Amino acid sequence: MNVFLVGFLILSLLCALSYIYTRTTLPTVTEVGFVQFQRAYLVVYLLAMAGDWLQGPHVYALYDSYSMTTHQIEVLFVAGFGSSMIIGTVVGSFADKFGRRANCILYGVLYGLACVTKHFNNFWILMLGRFLGGMATSILYSAFESWLVYEHNKRGFDQDLLGSIFSNAILGNSLVAIVAGLVAQFFADRFGFVAPFDVSMAVLIIMIIIIIFSWPENYGDKTSNFTQLFSNALHSIRTDNKVLYLGLIQSLFEGSMYVFVLEWTPALTPKAPDADVSAKRHLLEDNNGHRTIPHGHIFAAFMVAVMFGSSVFKVLSKFTSIESFMRPVLFTSALSLLTPILFPGNQVVIFSGFLVFEMCVGIFWPSLGTMRGKYVPEATRATIMNVFRVPLNLLVVVILLQNLPINTIFLCCVFFLSLAAFFQHLLFQSYDKSKVSSLSTESAAVPLKAPLDQEPGITAAAGGSNQKEQVV
Repeated sequence: MNVFLVGFLILSLLCALSYIYTRTTLPTVTEVGFVQFQRAYLVVYLLAMAGDWLQGPHVYALYDSYSMTTHQIEVLFVAGFGSSMIIGTVVGSFADKFGRRANCILYGVLYGLACVTKHFNNFWILMLGRFLGGMATSILYSAFESWLVYEHNKRGFDQDLLGSIFSNAILGNSLVAIVAGLVAQFFADRFGFVAPFDVSMAVLIIMIIIIIFSWPENYGDKTSNFTQLFSNALHSIRTDNKVLYLGLIQSLFEGSMYVFVLEWTPALTPKAPDADVSAKRHLLEDNNGHRTIPHGHIFAAFMVAVMFGSSVFKVLSKFTSIESFMRPVLFTSALSLLTPILFPGNQVVIFSGFLVFEMCVGIFWPSLGTMRGKYVPEATRATIMNVFRVPLNLLVVVILLQNLPINTIFLCCVFFLSLAAFFQHLLFQSYDKSKVSSLSTESAAVPLKAPLDQEPGITAAAGGSNQKEQVV
């Protein structure tokens, strides 16, 4: 039994135990309205993610089967990130003006059309597909969350329950990723590499139909034009440090995560002394049976680690603030990616480090979504989220284009994640300062109200007691 399968089994056990623990020790929400609302969101969100996961495993293989050169494939991948960075930022901001529900439907349409382009063995048609996919990705990571936060607040649900929805979404997303990988492989084996994209298109159509019949529309600022929307978004970023710190954390962490996705295979693969880096990477991503590591076991272990992280998030958020515990989480994620630098070729240590990183990813997603729900202004929520996708995608594109050694790439990731931890600490200081200020204001207000109901002597004692309790 290889170390990757052992890691998967151990993590599966830990994940099951943590799930049981959270279900038995943490309070369960039984309010019918909230349960129905959560279900309505999760069904659509998980279908949207399934449409994305079904495509991922066979993009490279499909391009390779069309006899695209390694350089052409690299250009197509860079085009996807570039499209998300430039065009996607604008399209993603449509959600605030024209509606989040409409934008989520547009995601299904754009990604469905991207699937259609995969049927054509033509570089420029495939390039069009990458542009469409890049725009769709920007919508996926902004419009759905924006719709959720607005509806959650509109219906008056407790703010803490928002984190629970995000945690369940990450848990479900990990399960969907594993199932989607198996389904994609099943159809690819029987009908060719383009078949998973057809399945993805069918899933996206189902998602669109459910949105049309079950989701109400909501908006940000629909009265402003696009120039004003971006101006308002930039004003919020400049004037509110918490929004700025959150955006930088998003860009730095997610940028590192996308780079990691592209680099974990060569990092875990034993070196071939006689082959250059590009040849080795092409060989590892070939679908002709020449792989040297069990990618399926590794990917499954990563997804279970993410699921475990989502359960850890629920536990941590009950004992301390997200702003506080995300500091060591981000710092731990930076340390975990030092393993391929400090222990090159040691699969056990590197794989262990990568599992820790994926666990941090599982904690990061619900934490970031919850904090954005608290701090990002509703009127320009989707626009602000997409503004910070520009530096995110820029980081990935720059690193991809430089053809850097793998140690240098991971060193860049460690640096970015360390910066994210630093900005998280600044965010915590801002949060702590505003919390102390709020407590001081409430304490000062108590003696002013007491004389209306109590005798002077009793008032003084009660006021002092209340102040002491609130400071403690």
